[in-house]
Amino acid sequence: MQPEFTPPTPRPVAPVAGVLAVFQTPFTEDGSVDPAQLEAQFDWLFANGADGVVFAMVSEVLRLSSEERDEMVTLTCKLARGRGASVVSVGAESTTVAVRHAAHAAEMGADAVMATPPGLVRATDDELMRYFMAIAGTVSVPLIVQDASGYVGTPLSIDLQRRLHQELGDRVMYKPEAPPVAPRMTELMAATGGRAKVFEGTGGLYLIDGFRRGAVGTMPAGDLVWALAALWRALRAGDDARAYRIAGPLALIVSLQHSLDSYVAVEKHLLVKQGVLRSAAMRGPVSHVLDDETAAEVERRMALLREAVFGDHPSDRPSDRPSDRHGDGDQYTGRHGD
Repeated sequence: MQPEFTPPTPRPVAPVAGVLAVFQTPFTEDGSVDPAQLEAQFDWLFANGADGVVFAMVSEVLRLSSEERDEMVTLTCKLARGRGASVVSVGAESTTVAVRHAAHAAEMGADAVMATPPGLVRATDDELMRYFMAIAGTVSVPLIVQDASGYVGTPLSIDLQRRLHQELGDRVMYKPEAPPVAPRMTELMAATGGRAKVFEGTGGLYLIDGFRRGAVGTMPAGDLVWALAALWRALRAGDDARAYRIAGPLALIVSLQHSLDSYVAVEKHLLVKQGVLRSAAMRGPVSHVLDDETAAEVERRMALLREAVFGDHPSDRPSDRPSDRHGDGDQYTGRHGD
């Protein structure tokens, strides 16, 4: 029997919806975190249409020490405040550690926390129910339950997610990534009477389908935030033709990302190419290194995406001049597709 849930006293938070960009943790060549690059990245994300920022799996959160993780959460909440929502991943291999991360995120002012289930064990639904409820009981902000089993861990059952909604109501949200993503989203909506608040989370690959099934937003990586913001706003405006023009080349890019590290490698490469980051360095050991041919193909596909986003909005087209900050990238600025 699950004990009666009494939520902590709520506090004002930024709206958690729309395009919430999962940012990359910038590292110097010696492997340390670079706060200045993080701030520059946040400026770029919000200038290019992000409604919020997310510290999560492709932020290489699991490769950070506890002290670094705390520092990143503090910076995330500080840099996002007044500009958009801040969402912090708090998932861990134990309830104790997850609760500890959630408490710190809440103290720093996160607008929502997000949790994956433990990845090393296949826990029962009852065990996972206790895990997620303990996290929710630590904070007053929404809890986003992330099923990241598309690339790590095992799928969460629809019944578990229904039970969480029954206990927490609108305080629980979802980021379903277990295939088949869109049909499982419909199953979740049906199990919760259409009330579940769901985010698409596969780089925009299922955003059109997910929007039609009731998604309240998307959590893509930040490298292509200008395209995801344009796609999201086209869907909300009912401009299907523009949405499909953007979705095609976007899907071509996502098709080159087949694992957690391949997502990170491509995303960091594109951020460097656009002048947002100085370095695409990842913390090792890594399972994927971007080879020259793939990097060139990613850039060709980004050019197609850029044309799809800005081709019919010439006044919004960014300058082709090199970025003033970091060298050879094309700098995108402004909210596109509003």
